[in-house]
Amino acid sequence: MVAHALTLTPSDAESWLAGLAGRYPEDALQQLTLAANWLTDHAGEETADTGEPIASHALGTAAILAGMNFDAETVAAALLCALPEAALKPERLEKHFGPHLAALVAGAAKLARMDHLFTASNAEGGQGEALRQMLLAMTDDIRVVFIKLAERTQALRELADLGEHDEATRHKIASDVRELFAPLANRLGAWQLKWELEDLSCRYLEPDTYRHIAKLLDERRLDREWYIEQVIQHLTDALRADGLTGFSVSGRPKHIASILAKMRKKHLSFDEVYDVRALRVLVRDVKDCYHVLGLAHSLWQPIPGQFDDYISRPKGNGYKSLHTAVVGPENKALEVQIRTHDMHQEAELGVAAHWRYKEGGKGGDGLQDKIAWLRQLLAWKQELADSNELAQHFRNELFQDEVFVLTPQGKVVALAAGATPLDFAYAVHTELGHRCRGAKVDGSLVPLDTPLTTGQRVEILTVKQGGPSRDWLNPHLGVLKTTRARTKVRQWFKQQDHDKNVQEGRELLDRELHRLNLLNVNLEKLAARLKFARVDDLCVALGRGDIGTGQLDRVLQEEFAPPAEDKPPVAVAPRRVGKTDSHGVLVEGEPGLLTQMAGCCKPAPPDPIVGYTTQGHGVSIHRADCPMILHLADDRRDRLLKAEWGGQDKQVFAVDVELHARDRAGLLKDIGEILSQEKINVVRVNTLSQQDSARMEFTLEVRDITQLNRFLTRASHVRGMHSARRK
Repeated sequence: MVAHALTLTPSDAESWLAGLAGRYPEDALQQLTLAANWLTDHAGEETADTGEPIASHALGTAAILAGMNFDAETVAAALLCALPEAALKPERLEKHFGPHLAALVAGAAKLARMDHLFTASNAEGGQGEALRQMLLAMTDDIRVVFIKLAERTQALRELADLGEHDEATRHKIASDVRELFAPLANRLGAWQLKWELEDLSCRYLEPDTYRHIAKLLDERRLDREWYIEQVIQHLTDALRADGLTGFSVSGRPKHIASILAKMRKKHLSFDEVYDVRALRVLVRDVKDCYHVLGLAHSLWQPIPGQFDDYISRPKGNGYKSLHTAVVGPENKALEVQIRTHDMHQEAELGVAAHWRYKEGGKGGDGLQDKIAWLRQLLAWKQELADSNELAQHFRNELFQDEVFVLTPQGKVVALAAGATPLDFAYAVHTELGHRCRGAKVDGSLVPLDTPLTTGQRVEILTVKQGGPSRDWLNPHLGVLKTTRARTKVRQWFKQQDHDKNVQEGRELLDRELHRLNLLNVNLEKLAARLKFARVDDLCVALGRGDIGTGQLDRVLQEEFAPPAEDKPPVAVAPRRVGKTDSHGVLVEGEPGLLTQMAGCCKPAPPDPIVGYTTQGHGVSIHRADCPMILHLADDRRDRLLKAEWGGQDKQVFAVDVELHARDRAGLLKDIGEILSQEKINVVRVNTLSQQDSARMEFTLEVRDITQLNRFLTRASHVRGMHSARRK
């Protein structure tokens, strides 16, 4: 049945402390006495959210924790944490209670002040789990959470005394408990608190349904209790007669909220809930479990379909037990659970041992792994006497690698530890991150590299248009910490560079096609010839400079240029002459051979040059110091022809230059002005900026080397220029 609110008041503190005399050592009692006196002296007229005085509310919370055999430090913190802030100044608490208790009180008070975050409305839409994780993450000491659970239990007890006009308060507190705190108590293994939190919140949220189930139980209570006693005795006698030792048999209570949840989950009527009458048998080993199962089935008829073997096939969280339902004496359904003592310790006292399946499978495996270490807390609590040692064991390390922050609307966002407001923006929405220009944390403007802490409320300031800065990717600036955010920024720049390179590559390709008078080239075939799947991929490579114009020209002329109408002017030996040259080059002293400028070295007057006879494509003109000529195989050197520049009126030659400079605003503009003044046409440009350095590559069309050298000389005097050279 529903527990009634404790009627403790500050005047009852002395008698309450006297009742603890046999349960705590003398020094612990002195600490509790000092805390109770501090509560009495500083509570004033303050009230809890239930309307009860703070003093009686705190005493009730402390009594719950003392009843669960928590250490004196935890009970004392429960007495103090609800006091006004003036009474909880760290220096005052440390002076009177020491640093350990002061830190525990500060943590519990911090959690109490965050109550406004944990509302039923926030728990909707999948936020309940995030809020529970946030609550755990906010605590350095896990005992703070147990204090909060006990305080909410006391609050529910007090709600029974509220008048009808306080129905809204009753509904809000009960909703918070059902959505957030009862599942948390289940997760942490605080079963005494879990059942009461579930039952009382059900009582206030669904009073008619609760009363109906309670009436069905009350009508049969005496009969059921007598029935359970008889069945326990019957089974105990049978087990002893069969020679079994080291066992225990007990009745297992079924709470109203649990009955109602099972009826709804499995769509059952009250009469179909077989575990309203239930036994639990604990034995020494697994062999005895099956021994008891066989004996129970021989005593009573099993109900078909109601047997589960979780020993041979444990639940996903490791829960082990045998469950069966039988038709017991008087033809009444009876559930029997059979497990070893170790299995029972794991299931009942093991913190977080089977919360996942009780909550319907919610929660990820990663979280389950994180809270596995909590399973021995209750055992430690019973073994450790020193409160400082206990505090170290209770220290919460669940979410040290995560922080939980809030949006302005109250939604919880989980981030890696050390995350910044910019990481938060990208976690909420990619576009919000791209347009972020500033942030407010708890209402105050902060730099974008500010590390966030759990519980903060973050607001992002944006612009209507714009994108991320490349500086955000600089690890030394620390603006982005999470991999997800950095990936989003890189993707943005990759897409921007892709679009730019496609456009520049397309323009370069069009210029080359126009220059070579190739108007109907199959671009898909050209892309395939250069080993690209799509034309856009070819354009990107041209725009980035991965493919030079020389390579492009060679492929265009080899594959797509129309054949010459006259006999091909191929020279296979020195001193052969051919047709008129279109580039103003004299081969072997005379004009005539069909020539083309080599793309590998891009010669221009007055570079010393040499001709190389190709197979079917005339003479390729190279610079005399071209690596291709210098490293030519001996068996091909007879293809070399003497060449020199003839008249180059109105001729231009493509040359490659490379500039290195300190990156700054207006750098490219200054170089562009020199090119314009020298009347030099730019065929291709490729720039790369890294931190504060810029590398620029240009393909220029010049009349001769004199014009090129004049440009390089002027470019070398541009502010911030490190080097300007011909490639």
